[in-house]
Amino acid sequence: MIWVKAMHVIFMVTWFAGLFYQPRLYIYHLQATDEEGHRRFIVMERRLFILMTIGGALTLGFGFWLIALQPLYLKMLWVQVKLALVAGLVLYHWYLWKIHLDLAQKKCRHSERWLRVFNEVPAIGLILIIILAVVRPF
Repeated sequence: MIWVKAMHVIFMVTWFAGLFYQPRLYIYHLQATDEEGHRRFIVMERRLFILMTIGGALTLGFGFWLIALQPLYLKMLWVQVKLALVAGLVLYHWYLWKIHLDLAQKKCRHSERWLRVFNEVPAIGLILIIILAVVRPF
């Protein structure tokens, strides 16, 4: 079980690296004024999205494996709250793809400021998830 947990954490770090950096790319993309820069950011955003999707999928896969090894975890409130936060991060992840598609079509309705605030969402999720997994407050 310890190896499964280690892999879960390794891929969680990979996933979060993407969740933290993807909105930053969007901010830089909005600042690009030339067509070459626009195309370059589309490629960078797509590649990062692929890598973080792999990290996210493996995070979820190893997480569900942990639950399969210890199904009683599902009865613990801290796990239930953690899973709800993870579900929110999955939605956040897929919303990043929508923003990417909008930017690629030059139809992004979000400002740089909005993206800067939006960029803080995964940090809040990470802090809460780590507290739940380590402290297990309830």
